[in-house]
Amino acid sequence: MMGFEIDIHKTVRSERRSFELHVRFQTHARRSVIFGPSGAGKSLTLQAIAGLLTPDNGRIVFDREVLFDRRSGIDVPARQRGFGYLFQDYALFPRLNVRQNIAFGLQHGLRNPSAKVSLEAVDYWLGAFDLQEVAAQHPDELSGGQRQRTALARALVHSPRALLLDEPFSALDPELRERTRAELDELLQRIDIPVLMITHDPEDLAWFGDEALYLRDGQISERPPTPVRRVSTRLKVV
Repeated sequence: MMGFEIDIHKTVRSERRSFELHVRFQTHARRSVIFGPSGAGKSLTLQAIAGLLTPDNGRIVFDREVLFDRRSGIDVPARQRGFGYLFQDYALFPRLNVRQNIAFGLQHGLRNPSAKVSLEAVDYWLGAFDLQEVAAQHPDELSGGQRQRTALARALVHSPRALLLDEPFSALDPELRERTRAELDELLQRIDIPVLMITHDPEDLAWFGDEALYLRDGQISERPPTPVRRVSTRLKVV
């Protein structure tokens, strides 16, 4: 079964502080959740796995392929790692419509897709996520759930081998989160690829944590950094 093997170290310095990230874990679960408070190093970890941040030392392996190894001089570029990445704020392009935003995940370079771009993969995900009726609309005309589905479609349109989710519900109003969790849960059940999510919300952990990785002060901990209100029956703690 495909899985992640992570052993990385990164020092991040600013004028006021120095933060040490030293994360080591293995997971082969279909859905893995890195759970911890703000400032624990969750986003740094996900960015390093995606290839958006270069660790100082260590090794990143997915499906037995080495993506990063400082000693061996291996650092596979982000686009070649084959991951779909859902940003915390979705990072949709405000001047592009839904169809263009999804199509942007397929192209290279800076040219925007046509407003009426017709590609088989784009049409597939518009249909799969019930976005056909809003395909010509812009992000500011969409509901929170529609924006998330658009961003998720863009992450999936190039057929990634794993999906990385950065706090996927934090941009939503509280009353929308539970409904959108259920919607995402249903969508992920239809996508047969591994999912790695980071979150500070115990409800996300309960919904999606087939395997839980507790991150505290830049390191994986055996115990949760904050009390978890509700634990899924599927949850496996490592």
